[in-house]
Amino acid sequence: MAPAEQKYAELHLHLGGAVLPRILYTYLQRKKGDRIDQHGSTIASQMLRRFPTYERFEKRLTKASTTLDQYLEAHKIVEPLQSHEALPYFINRLLRGCTIFENLAYLELRYNPYYRLPKGLTLHDARDQMEDIVSTIAIAAEACAADYPIVFTQILCLDGRLSREVNEAILETAFAMPNEVCAVDVAGPYSAYAEREKELLHLLGRARAGGLKVTGHAFENQEGCFPKILDYLDRIGHGIQIPLRSPKLLTKVAQRGQCLEVCPTSYFRTGTIKSYAELAPVFNHCFDMGIDIAVCTDNSALHGVRLPLEFERLLTHGIIDFKKMEACRAAAFRHAFRWPGNSQ
Repeated sequence: MAPAEQKYAELHLHLGGAVLPRILYTYLQRKKGDRIDQHGSTIASQMLRRFPTYERFEKRLTKASTTLDQYLEAHKIVEPLQSHEALPYFINRLLRGCTIFENLAYLELRYNPYYRLPKGLTLHDARDQMEDIVSTIAIAAEACAADYPIVFTQILCLDGRLSREVNEAILETAFAMPNEVCAVDVAGPYSAYAEREKELLHLLGRARAGGLKVTGHAFENQEGCFPKILDYLDRIGHGIQIPLRSPKLLTKVAQRGQCLEVCPTSYFRTGTIKSYAELAPVFNHCFDMGIDIAVCTDNSALHGVRLPLEFERLLTHGIIDFKKMEACRAAAFRHAFRWPGNSQ
């Protein structure tokens, strides 16, 4: 299938940052008095005591950070809210917004299923419940496909903060559900990744050997420069520090046919860049080397930005022109792991 005209493909969107704060807060208010789901009701009550007004809740989720680690703290607030029971509600609202406001034809939604589980589960029970979460998201997406016709698939995230056993369980969940899961990712703080690099690379190698696609957060900022991970990736999550600080690596990136998932607004939110001009070398070097870039949002709802707006801002700041915009839009479809017609 050819890339849809005037349509977009989103390759890098985290579930934790995909649902608008207003939708999250409305859910909390409705959930507070739920007598059937006591666990969800307790979480909602605790959260509403912490954030008694929507304004305080929104301010906390959308505030700018000076480091990536600070930025990731917002996900710790959102992830417990996205429980098994809540996911159909959130997936419906997400796909509605993607269709109406972003004109998406394709979406890869990434998340760590373990962070959506109740605490204290045995590893066996956690594995079963992670499969339930993946299945619930897939069913919820299918249920609204007639109204919101987006090609939808999931990416499961490994995390250096989790034990080897838990990350292995996440990988096994991905292997067990090939219809629902297209790839695995490695995400989380780079400090945790640095401590467990060999272990995580082994898991990414297993993923590729088992037929899964692999993307991974790398070279987002100065702390995320791990050259060894590039050998394991089909696409590079962010990757902007390669052209900025390690341009010698671009030759191998080009030879592998890897695509960079560039998420402009994120770099302002994490203190990685101060102006759009800093992104110009990223696009210029990649276009010169024939390396594809897919423009993505990363955490659109927490950024207050939709994918077309990411493109518009790059255009208005002179980072790309309309020809390069179209090249990036087409590249996203070409590198999409489950876009119909792409080779697997």
